[in-house]
Amino acid sequence: MKIFKYLPLLSLFLCTLISCSETDEVTEYDNWQQRNVQYIDSIASVARANADSTWKIFLATGLDPKKEWGNEYYVYCKVKQAGTGDEHPISTSTVSVNYSGRLIPTAKNPEGYVFDASYSGELDPAFDVPVDFKLSGTIAGFRLAIENMVAGTTNTDGDIWRVYIPSALGYGATSQSAIPAYSTLIFDINLVSFVR
Repeated sequence: MKIFKYLPLLSLFLCTLISCSETDEVTEYDNWQQRNVQYIDSIASVARANADSTWKIFLATGLDPKKEWGNEYYVYCKVKQAGTGDEHPISTSTVSVNYSGRLIPTAKNPEGYVFDASYSGELDPAFDVPVDFKLSGTIAGFRLAIENMVAGTTNTDGDIWRVYIPSALGYGATSQSAIPAYSTLIFDINLVSFVR
């Protein structure tokens, strides 16, 4: 009979213990949307402070450039190598690129989780084999960046940019296999060539 007297207290204690362990657990993607907004805001600050030959900023297609837009409507590009060409692909071009795409840094992946890449390790345009695809089939931010890049006269002298794409110009509120919703996407892109 004494056991039944303490059973409600024991149940309450176990429920409290279980709920504490669930809420104390931290996952890699906690506050993911907020963390991605803060990340792209910090990139925007750096890009705007250094908007010269090392950073390029592009407003999403179709928006009035005379209006004020939030950071989520721009693609931020850090120029790692300037290409020698003078022509740009257009949205209907077939492009040949080396690329690697990753998420923002986390404790588990300090460099950002790589969700897709056409090469392994570090980019080496002299040895990496580029992939070909129609630019029109890519996300808005990726397309916008490549439309502003130039190829070179050889496989090794095209633009190489690190591109930061806010979720609004990526997959937005939709998850895509290994890419959680609201993800800022970071791409290293080397434009090798293109056909209009």
